[in-house]
Amino acid sequence: MSLTFDLLLALALLWSAWRCLATPDLTRAVVLFIVFGLLMALAWARLAAPDIALAEAAIGAGLTGALLLDALGALRRRRGEREAGG
Repeated sequence: MSLTFDLLLALALLWSAWRCLATPDLTRAVVLFIVFGLLMALAWARLAAPDIALAEAAIGAGLTGALLLDALGALRRRRGEREAGG
């Protein structure tokens, strides 16, 4: 059972990384990046490295994901101002 879970986790990591890099939609790319970070935290936990798993979840998925979403919002606001201003 654990081998099956580990294989599914590895496939999910590869799929989410590929989709994150291949998608043209920035919002979807950021969400997939956060999903990848959470899956990576799960992978570290499966490898018996709980300290790295917590750091990955907090920094990799949480903080970096929030910063990327904020940057995306700022980019959209600037595009809106540029289109409205002429």
